Amino acid sequence: MLITSVSPREPFLPRSNNSAAARSISEHTKQRIRIAAKELNYRPNFSAPILRLKRTHTVGVIAEEIGDAYGSKVISGIEQYLRENNFFFLTVIHRHDQQLLQTYSQMLLSRGVEGFITVDTSIMEVPSLPTVAVAGHQNVPGVTNIVLDHKRAARLALKHLQELGHERIAFIPGQTLSSDFSVRWAAICEVAEELGIRIDPELTIRIESTDSAPRVGYPLAKQLLSRGRPFTALFAYNDIFAIGSIWAIQEAGLRIPEDISVVGFDDIRGAGFSNVQVRIPSSS
Repeated sequence: MLITSVSPREPFLPRSNNSAAARSISEHTKQRIRIAAKELNYRPNFSAPILRLKRTHTVGVIAEEIGDAYGSKVISGIEQYLRENNFFFLTVIHRHDQQLLQTYSQMLLSRGVEGFITVDTSIMEVPSLPTVAVAGHQNVPGVTNIVLDHKRAARLALKHLQELGHERIAFIPGQTLSSDFSVRWAAICEVAEELGIRIDPELTIRIESTDSAPRVGYPLAKQLLSRGRPFTALFAYNDIFAIGSIWAIQEAGLRIPEDISVVGFDDIRGAGFSNVQVRIPSSS
């Protein structure tokens, strides 16, 4: 994706680069050059400074998916920062296909990117360029991992549910292909043990689908409800699956949060409009 461009309706007007040679040109001559450039619809050759400085000011963004609520939010933040700093970025989507990931990485290299930013991508080998991994967890030379404190997040959620009186909590751990999966689930299990919360296997259901949409959480919540083991709260791997779970719970004639509370990770934009809340269970 090209981040900065010039509108075809607004001809480019060259500006002085303030070099010694530019400063030696009179303002009258500069103005004549600008007028001529406008009349001729002049466009600068972006390859020239690249060849001279050996810089492309281009970053390769490697993501699992671009359309899901979490990935798009992260990529939007990347785009804003790079745009403000006059960088371009090229985006590729691999959907956890390792062969595709290798192919796209080589393609980005051939296009002269100066570094990589990955989103929900497991990096197992030393990359050929400096890399920043959003939700990366492997200690790999040349890679800077950007991670959240999963244990603290799990404690905030579980302790809040516990303080409200919830004892029977159902869990949707997430997708094993996600780079956050093992770390997040381990943190939830560790905190649950510390707080004395039992994780019932019958109230735990794993995601087999590789999709990242609310429709994934919907059938999982239906399965949990069909098992006949009552629960008063549901802790989903992320807000996307939490929203899908809400559909199934409400379809079953249950109220949220009066009958079942739903909690998820990530705080996506749509979460605030999905009635994701907690409630105090009755003493009966």
